[in-house]
Amino acid sequence: MNYTEIERKFLVAGEFRQFATAEYRICQGYLSSDPQRTVRVRIKGDKGFLTIKGAGSTDGLSRFEWEKEIAVNEAEMLLKLCLPGTIEKTRYIVPFGGLTFEVDEFYGENAGLIMAEVELESAEQQVSLPEWIGKEVTGDKRYYNSYLSQCPFGKWKE
Repeated sequence: MNYTEIERKFLVAGEFRQFATAEYRICQGYLSSDPQRTVRVRIKGDKGFLTIKGAGSTDGLSRFEWEKEIAVNEAEMLLKLCLPGTIEKTRYIVPFGGLTFEVDEFYGENAGLIMAEVELESAEQQVSLPEWIGKEVTGDKRYYNSYLSQCPFGKWKE
């Protein structure tokens, strides 16, 4: 099992839904939103997960990640213990250029935010970007879900 997550994040600037091969709802909360060790509880479709993420690299491309599937009823109980600020979104799976882009459309206080991320084998891996990809936000901590749970997109001032 690989415990290092390497990914790039982008804002979405065009229509992508017609390219999606799957979609599912996600509800998640944070038991800890400390940037050194976030602890997330997630219900994704009909499955529950507990995830621990370590501090990110200085460029924001990689960080330690450990995830374990748990029973949905356990995830529902743990969500009740989470910090205020639940994240709700639909995730779309969009294949492009031999990679899989995960596009998240947020709801609630984060409505209006649509973000794509793509996991890589290495930080140096070249990525061909689809035309619907906008500005890269890799390493911008405002776009971390743990940050969005505390400081929702809908409350940002440009």
